[in-house]
Amino acid sequence: MNVFYIIIVVWLSIMTVLVIRMMQHYNSLTTGVSKKGLKEILEMMLGKERSLETVTQELRRELNESLRDGQLHLQRIGIVRFNPFADTGGSQSFTIALLDGHDDGLILTSLYARTGNRWYLKEVRGGKGKNIELSNEEASAIKQAKKIEVKHA
Repeated sequence: MNVFYIIIVVWLSIMTVLVIRMMQHYNSLTTGVSKKGLKEILEMMLGKERSLETVTQELRRELNESLRDGQLHLQRIGIVRFNPFADTGGSQSFTIALLDGHDDGLILTSLYARTGNRWYLKEVRGGKGKNIELSNEEASAIKQAKKIEVKHA
């Protein structure tokens, strides 16, 4: 029975020395960094990590909201120059398509003739003329605008 107690005392002594060395090692990791112990520093870091997680979730929400809102901004432009009249020289006339992320927007067409310049404006919904027929040049400008790849963050 005495041998059993001696073994337990030796075992506990060895374990105590190991635990003390381990604590000294962990506390030496924070030496010169802070007067606090490793436990306090780890708890402080966990608290900061939790608050950063909250901030990150808020930033993700705001980014997604900005991306959704950005779909409504002007993103695609297509321009086609053409000559609609035989009596004018060069391609003085043009049509320009201005579209958002949903292919909604407007078509602005300028027809140049010797007698003057005429402007036409048409609304576009989903890449098609809203309640109005589009000319070949206007459809071509929309097609050209749709080819533009919009990059999102």
